[in-house]
Amino acid sequence: MNVSVSVSEVLRGALTELLDGLPPKQAAQAVERLIASYRGATPTDAPILRDRADVAAYAAYRMPATFEAVRSALEAFADTAPEWTPGGQVDVGGGTGAATWAVNAVWGGARPVTVLDWAEPALALGREVAAANPELRDARWQRARIGSSLALEATDLVTVSYVLNELSAVDRAALVDAAASAAQAVVIVEPGTPDGYARVIEARDRLIAAGFRIAAPCPHSAGCPIVPGSDWCHFSARVSRSSLHRQVKGGSLPYEDEKFSYVAAARFPVSPTPSRVVRRPQIRKGQVLLDLCETEQRLSRTTVTKKHGDLYKAARDADWGDAWPPAGR
Repeated sequence: MNVSVSVSEVLRGALTELLDGLPPKQAAQAVERLIASYRGATPTDAPILRDRADVAAYAAYRMPATFEAVRSALEAFADTAPEWTPGGQVDVGGGTGAATWAVNAVWGGARPVTVLDWAEPALALGREVAAANPELRDARWQRARIGSSLALEATDLVTVSYVLNELSAVDRAALVDAAASAAQAVVIVEPGTPDGYARVIEARDRLIAAGFRIAAPCPHSAGCPIVPGSDWCHFSARVSRSSLHRQVKGGSLPYEDEKFSYVAAARFPVSPTPSRVVRRPQIRKGQVLLDLCETEQRLSRTTVTKKHGDLYKAARDADWGDAWPPAGR
């Protein structure tokens, strides 16, 4: 059985139970209000997830997307260090713990886990949801202000997902430095927007300055070849829509695509992919066009045709964000 699918199903089941007894209209209204303000300019010391109803509605709506984005980033990282497994995790600004579930999906098994967040209702609900997963039942849920005064305990892996947007520039820098000082590996995920990418690049530079090697998505630890302001590096994770998603957003599709930017870095040796697909592949008659970020610190487009044999078949199966060429090619 695929571990990540199993963990995803358990998470979805736990989230569905959260909404029992909460009128669908009330849940949808809570999500609409929170979407409008949650990732805005709200100070970290004034959490807007005010009570259990707020947190339950927002978790049911957002946790699956955060889980899928972080899981995708972690899987890309794991591919560069197949012999490594984190012995412990600190999830900074983890809220209800989506990144903790994602780590469990990629590296199964129980490990010491600490989730830090300022919003007590989110932590309480995260603890409740985690009870559905035996490997997360011993996780610690700790209230902490995420800012320049944050001190992190030593651990193997620090995850920071959808958090940097809520912080000032000074606090962002302090958080990344604290993660670099505490961890052997750091994975940071932000929304797949130009601003989110800019925050990821800022964090990437600080991690490199702290002695980390970039594992993913970049094939190198040199400067990003994207000219600032001309484009941004981001990827996409497919998320199954729940009934709450459909109530809030409308539409008939059973899924949506979560756009995200990320960086994964480590203090130990990693083997980044020679290149990575950075746009959705264009499949045409007899050929596939792949936009790649390459080891040589450059962006390029390569055309794979039928004459390339098995490589052409692999190109037709390639997805946005995949390593290229596939392992063993």
